[in-house]
Amino acid sequence: MHTNAGIFEEKNLDKSYDIKLLVRIYPFIKPYRLLLIFSITMAIVITLLDITLPYITKIAIDRYIVPKTGVETTHSIAARYLSVDISRQDIAEIVRRYPEVFTVSGSSGLIAYNQLDKLVPRDLKTLRQDDLSGISRIAVMFLGIIVLDFILNFSQQMIMEYSGQKIMHDFRIKLFTHIQDMPVSYFNQNPVARLVTRVTNDVQNMQELFTSVIALVFKDLFLLVGIAIMLINMNWRLALTAFIVLPAVGYFSFHYSRQGREAFRIIRTKTAEINTHFSETITGMKVIQLFRQEADNYQKFKKINHEYYVAGMRQVHVFAIFMPVIELLGITAVAIIIYYGGIRVLSDQITIGALAAFISYIKMFFRPIRDIAEKYNILQNAMSSAERLFQILDNTEKDAPRSIEETGPTARVAEEPLSVISSLEAREISFSYVKDEPILKNVSFEIKAGDTLAIVGPTGSGKTTLMNLITRFYTPDAGRILINGKDIQSIDSGRIRDRIALVTQDPFLFSESIRENILHGAKALSESELEQVVAASNCKDVVDKLPRGMDTILSEGAASISSGERQLISIARAFARNPDLIILDEATSYIDSQTEQKIQKALVNLMTGRTAIIIAHRLSTARLANQILVLNKGLIIESGTHEALMSKKGFYYMLNLMEKID
Repeated sequence: MHTNAGIFEEKNLDKSYDIKLLVRIYPFIKPYRLLLIFSITMAIVITLLDITLPYITKIAIDRYIVPKTGVETTHSIAARYLSVDISRQDIAEIVRRYPEVFTVSGSSGLIAYNQLDKLVPRDLKTLRQDDLSGISRIAVMFLGIIVLDFILNFSQQMIMEYSGQKIMHDFRIKLFTHIQDMPVSYFNQNPVARLVTRVTNDVQNMQELFTSVIALVFKDLFLLVGIAIMLINMNWRLALTAFIVLPAVGYFSFHYSRQGREAFRIIRTKTAEINTHFSETITGMKVIQLFRQEADNYQKFKKINHEYYVAGMRQVHVFAIFMPVIELLGITAVAIIIYYGGIRVLSDQITIGALAAFISYIKMFFRPIRDIAEKYNILQNAMSSAERLFQILDNTEKDAPRSIEETGPTARVAEEPLSVISSLEAREISFSYVKDEPILKNVSFEIKAGDTLAIVGPTGSGKTTLMNLITRFYTPDAGRILINGKDIQSIDSGRIRDRIALVTQDPFLFSESIRENILHGAKALSESELEQVVAASNCKDVVDKLPRGMDTILSEGAASISSGERQLISIARAFARNPDLIILDEATSYIDSQTEQKIQKALVNLMTGRTAIIIAHRLSTARLANQILVLNKGLIIESGTHEALMSKKGFYYMLNLMEKID
């Protein structure tokens, strides 16, 4: 039984915690803050360029396409006139050819715009040569701004992506290091798929915070402010008329963003549940099929998947309404501008170019509003992911049961050196996974270098727990474990484990080559030394029959080879470490008799000249020991050699009789 400390539950965020999370995220941003500042600066420049484009259009219309000069009103109807310089010979010639449409006043000639179609194209081109040149310059300037805008947008996006990738790279390394340093108890309490989801999906969600939110929100805010200033500067009355729809925009943005946030949270939670269930299904497929649980397992997965679907459709529903509503409000604003702006153009209160610029600005104005609402959802999604990621880091620091020393790359220097294990002693050890439910009670023993200690007892008596305490996977609640007379808490756990090899009844092999599995964590061995290790561990036959020998890649969990072959490879791995202390957790359980003989011979080779602790489920194995401890309900009830314990005819004697009957 294990404590629930360290398990993190899905929960809602509050606003105050958002700020705390941003503060905690800052150390990850700090190394790249100059890049982010540069990116934000580029966003400001891009915004200025975007705002410039409609105004350039206004200049082109008002100055070169439909200049305001020469407006006269006759019978309440405004007529626009084009003024030309008749001091130029070519223009004076055109004016003389069309006396009926031109009015001469001093050195200028006036022609109404509605009369321009009476001129032949060649004369019209000559007449408006200056306007055509001006339009050409405007077009080149417009194109130049677009090209510059493209280059800056590309550069800014690359900088943001680079910064986001680097920040998340550092975050993943931090998470991986912390998770790897967690005690074994932590992984007994948290589903693997949940941790995988956190380090993959949640980190990816956070990446969007840096690549899609930070600089782009600044850009959108600058764009909104800049457009508002331009509109008010051109005509504040018309600008205020267009802003009538803004309260409605604010209401819908806030309302649907809040609903979108809830949908995002549910989707994220259900994603973790789907990953957890799917992982457990793959791992336990044999059990599911053996007990004919496919239908029940399908129904469970179907329920979780349907909940994910409902949450996804809720998110789709939110944005399917929100985006068209914002679009509708934007179109409404444009319609208002066309109506009131058109009236003011007819009354000559604003120019046609100003009206065209107003329409362009209003269309631009609603784009960042949509973006900001969407970025708000991304921000909340990222904050919720950050909350769960920091829960992992917080668990690492305080919630999960840990040894005093850190065990990973960040571990501090050991206070006590350890070159060789010459003695191991347990003094009054007590331990419990759950408070008031002790697994071990005042256990004491001592083993000298070269001796073999066997620990026997019924299931649940605390044998494996004692092994976990010796290897510092857990820390005793009371008492001390001494190596060479020194408390193991004063010795770096990494140095202790360097001197220990563990062979379990169900060894774990990585999806790597046999060579890499044997050398895992060991110092570099020459080819001849590796061959000696393979021979001593009795797994030469296993290696020779494989197609690529030592370089054969094992499948996940080494399912492609038998359990006995996995055991022999794990013994070879223990050999390669050349340990002082061997701990055997009944390495011959569930093995056929022929393979058991090979394993027993390999274990004898492994224990020769080394200190050994045997957790014996089969009492025949215990006879190899110099001393036997009999555990029952967490207490040592008997100890001695096999012969001495048999002669007492106590608990050990009864266990032997029961094994013979079986």
